[in-house]
Amino acid sequence: MQTIASATPLGISMHQTTIRNEVHCSGIGLHSGSEVSMSLHPAEANTGIIFRRLDVPDSRSEVRALFDQVIDTRLCTTLANDSGTSVATIEHLMAALAGCQIDNVIITIDGCEVPIMDGSAGPFVSLIECAGIVELDSPRNIIQILHEVSVNEGNGRASISPTDHQHSSLNINLNIDFEHAAIGYQTLLISLSSWSFKQDICHARTFGFLEDVKALRKAGLARGGSLDNAIVISENGILNKDGLRYDDEFVRHKALDCIGDLYLAGNQIAGCFSGDRTGHSIHNKLLRCLFADREAWRLVPMDELTEIPAHPWNFESQRAIA
Repeated sequence: MQTIASATPLGISMHQTTIRNEVHCSGIGLHSGSEVSMSLHPAEANTGIIFRRLDVPDSRSEVRALFDQVIDTRLCTTLANDSGTSVATIEHLMAALAGCQIDNVIITIDGCEVPIMDGSAGPFVSLIECAGIVELDSPRNIIQILHEVSVNEGNGRASISPTDHQHSSLNINLNIDFEHAAIGYQTLLISLSSWSFKQDICHARTFGFLEDVKALRKAGLARGGSLDNAIVISENGILNKDGLRYDDEFVRHKALDCIGDLYLAGNQIAGCFSGDRTGHSIHNKLLRCLFADREAWRLVPMDELTEIPAHPWNFESQRAIA
């Protein structure tokens, strides 16, 4: 089992943040195969994360990045508003925003899908760091988990349970299991902070199997996928010339997806996520079940977090992996 813990204090700001300057990027959509341009703009406190499509009328352009706006979870997470305007493959960008602790940003985009870049969240983290981060004069609220909520889907299971006051962040315990020898069974334990995300998670790339490519493209998916933006696995092993970025890059990318999907809660979560064979669908199902149970969570300023009986993990004794 890989155990990753932040080697520095969590450093979570008590105040909301946004980016300092507007920044831009462009690239190919993983599933649409279309060229898309995207910009991140500073936003006021309590704005949250909002996508605005530039290629549709203003009256129906706004799509909020929230769990109850998710309409599709096939191979990516897709949001849509009541007018049917959608934005797909948002999970890597959402993970970067969560990992960099950005609470408020407006994202303008001239197409239906966030660019895949290199298949990881790394380029988006670089974009945010280039823009700079600024604190706002409003307290940061955090979702504190009060009791465990769990869901099952097929052979997958996910749960979220309380963490203690000292670790007011998202702790993740994730397992994946694939029959292919290149992946196999992998497990990861991480206490999320900006440091641990940038060091150990954000550069892990999405992956897929060569034998599935034809079927995906027939279904209108993976049209923009290539060895430049995904790890591709054949019967004989990994096709990417430079191999893996981490020995366990597959489970790290699954953790990246999980972080992005869970940030659709609308705020950072103070809790312990545990997942076995999870994906976009079960992540969203977990959030819907969590928020349907009004006694399972509360939204509080960070300085008002209280002690809750915690998941029995001891992050202080764990060794950081660089």
